[in-house]
Amino acid sequence: MRSLIRRLFAGTPPPVSDTDWSATVDRLPWVRALDAAAQVKLRGLGARFLHRKTITPVGGLTLDDRARLALATLCCLPLLEFGEEGLHGWSQLIVYPDAFRVNRSHLDAAGVLHEWDDELIGESWDSGPMVLSWADVQSDIDEPDAGFCVAVHEMAHKIDALDGVLDGTPPLPRDWQRAWAADFQRSFDAFVARVDAGETMPIDPYAAEAPEEFFAVCSEYHFSAPALLREFLPDVAAHLARFYGPSPFATRA
Repeated sequence: MRSLIRRLFAGTPPPVSDTDWSATVDRLPWVRALDAAAQVKLRGLGARFLHRKTITPVGGLTLDDRARLALATLCCLPLLEFGEEGLHGWSQLIVYPDAFRVNRSHLDAAGVLHEWDDELIGESWDSGPMVLSWADVQSDIDEPDAGFCVAVHEMAHKIDALDGVLDGTPPLPRDWQRAWAADFQRSFDAFVARVDAGETMPIDPYAAEAPEEFFAVCSEYHFSAPALLREFLPDVAAHLARFYGPSPFATRA
């Protein structure tokens, strides 16, 4: 008991047991594909996530400890290079059983209020909670190389927001930030032009919505379809490999 109290006051997370970690490695294809050193690092990040974040299932969903560890581990994949600083600024992960509806509103230039409902599988507020659909997390796990990983997508938004601006450029050293912004903007503009021209794209066209969505969608491909990202957006792929570290699937054809 005394050691537990010391850990809590020191901010040290309780360790993940060998049994639970082995089950998580077996459950998550991205983690299985990492080398031993990266797995050790990710295990520590996952423990820190569980220590610092509240995971709140809603809508009748229940999550056991291993499901919570799987969620924490997935959310920490983008932090292998960036580190635990990527966990700053928010405290709660809300998990719905399936896609969820949110009400949107917009006041146009004429002063007319437009309202509508969106159905989402994930959402990330600048300083508020992150929200995920458990069914879609499961779908990503079942097809890990299909180009999608909603947990990575929403974590990319959280990292992006750390410098106070959600713009597709995360906190970086000045020289790298300039190169990143130039390469991403050029690639984004070309991508949007092709989407607007009606081309069938190998990358999810949702990436054309905004620079921040371009970054988040490309982050998904870095982890789940890196060869496709390298072929289609080589400059973006190179920046993401430097930022996130090599994709777990980097050696796949």
